[in-house]
Amino acid sequence: MATTWTSAFGRGCGWLLDKIVHGLSLTRISPNVLTFIGLVINIGAAFFFGHANTTNAGRMFAYAGLVIIGAGIFDMVDGRVARRTNQVTVFGAFFDSVIDRYSDVVLFFGLIVYYARVNHFRYVVLTAFVMVTSLMVSYTRARAEALIGSCKVGFMERPERVVLIILGALFNHWGVMAPVLWVLAILSTITVINRITYTYTNTKHMVPLP
Repeated sequence: MATTWTSAFGRGCGWLLDKIVHGLSLTRISPNVLTFIGLVINIGAAFFFGHANTTNAGRMFAYAGLVIIGAGIFDMVDGRVARRTNQVTVFGAFFDSVIDRYSDVVLFFGLIVYYARVNHFRYVVLTAFVMVTSLMVSYTRARAEALIGSCKVGFMERPERVVLIILGALFNHWGVMAPVLWVLAILSTITVINRITYTYTNTKHMVPLP
């Protein structure tokens, strides 16, 4: 079968990612440090969002999108480095989850600052709503899995949110971020409701703990 461009691109990205993981593994750096670096980079993206205005928003949002891509690299390699260097710990998984929540919040906070500066109150409220629902997507899964073991229903997980934010940032010159926020608001809410109903269905016959 002929090699397609997409499969070749996927293999190339996988090769590059493996080289990055190998190089970081040689340094014996703590995976938790890599996780934290990802947060710091996302703070930089939030800085670009927050310092945008009506005249430079397209450029500043594009910078933010590129920075988020850089942060995503650290998000992808921290777990791989942990496994490659036998540094996998229970705390590491907990720390990664906590830092991911901070990374989500800081990006939305940067957008809130931007919309407040340009007097788009509706989008200040919308972005705040998306921030809350994004946290609830993660919280409902974590709380449900403490009760029923697994709750992976719903579509709008963090990788999907990050990809949409990147697309909105890179193409905001054409006003893409606004519809992205509406999509995030709707799909995140549907995901939360889906997880609530799934958990209800799987717990309604369980006996409460004394």
